[in-house]
Amino acid sequence: MFALRALFCVGLIGVSAPALAGDAFSSDWAASLKSSARLILGDAANGRFHAGVEIKLAPGAITYWRNPGEAGLPPTLIFDGSANLASARTFFPAPQRLNEGDGEAFGYDHSVILPVDIDAADPSKPVSVDLKLNYAVCEKICVPADANLQLRLGEGAGASPYAEALARARAQVPQSLDWASLAGEATLVSLSEKAWRLCVAAPNDAMRDLFVEAPAPWWFGVAREASSPAGQDCFRVTLEQKPDGQSLPVTAQFTVTGGRAFETQTALGPPATP
Repeated sequence: MFALRALFCVGLIGVSAPALAGDAFSSDWAASLKSSARLILGDAANGRFHAGVEIKLAPGAITYWRNPGEAGLPPTLIFDGSANLASARTFFPAPQRLNEGDGEAFGYDHSVILPVDIDAADPSKPVSVDLKLNYAVCEKICVPADANLQLRLGEGAGASPYAEALARARAQVPQSLDWASLAGEATLVSLSEKAWRLCVAAPNDAMRDLFVEAPAPWWFGVAREASSPAGQDCFRVTLEQKPDGQSLPVTAQFTVTGGRAFETQTALGPPATP
């Protein structure tokens, strides 16, 4: 029911425009159908580099979040060819719901920067990043896109021209919070063996949305409900698919957007026995 939709390859994938040259703080652009991608570098200190993958989309195109929803493919970033790299951690700005006609996807309908924290194995030496990026782009059809991006970190002099754009992208990444710290801001109530209600304090200037992730093949649907008497935004979470032979509880990750976006983990289980 929730298998990823096959991407339609049109034979133009792999035929791209000439890459546009980068600079000391960015890789060359790698162009694909309806999109292009590059690596950019912001600030750096003590062997930690604040970098990012910038995906530029053609008007009307979309790309996907780490959880693509009912259809699509999430981006994958592989750094295996890099030198002097100890770790690379990717962050995702808050997603949107995207109606694709035959299903609902989670992602972005605009160009996006995925922040990446890169740590050097030896902070006294530069890091040569070799990134293999795979992602998907949809408009009327969906196509896979790939990019091989290289950037040497730690050799550019002066301030990066991309620092401000990376800071804006980081501000859009949901803050990671412990469930216990949300007391008074978020409440979760079991309604039945397969349904729960999550209510979250509503911001003054934005509408909340909720995205639920659980280990595959668990799948939870989300529907908006009427606001609570306390003015909270409320959502009904429904179990729609589970592994054969397994039962609740299961740990799920909630990503709440709108206002101060945050993500947290808690268990979804059956109602408590009286």
